[in-house]
Amino acid sequence: MATKILLVDDDLDCLSRTQLQLEACGYEVVTAEGQKKAEELLASFRPDIAIVNLMMEYMDSGFVLSYHIKKRTPHVPVILVTAVRSQTRLDFHTATEEARSWVKADAMLEKPVRFEQLQREVERLLNNHVNGRKAAG
Repeated sequence: MATKILLVDDDLDCLSRTQLQLEACGYEVVTAEGQKKAEELLASFRPDIAIVNLMMEYMDSGFVLSYHIKKRTPHVPVILVTAVRSQTRLDFHTATEEARSWVKADAMLEKPVRFEQLQREVERLLNNHVNGRKAAG
């Protein structure tokens, strides 16, 4: 059974390009064009991992969506993808426990993201998730 990825971005070019690349790697990809659509999908769809753009309908849409994903399914890894640093000079990260306490994501990647970098993060987080479940079970 293919790994299910929820891919959320309001940039339709980025969304379709990333979807095609992920599907070429064998992933099942469900897309949403923003926070609202993603939350509607999550009512009936459980991804194995989520890749979420930070700034969509609102400046904090990605933060809010990540929070909702983690609240419903804490074990699902979330990758936030953002151009916030280049656009606002603000620096967000998930490197410390304090940052992870309010940034409900397992990784953050700066746009533009090279696909190889995204693929490595997806594989790393999925492997950590599987290994963590084996250790707990």
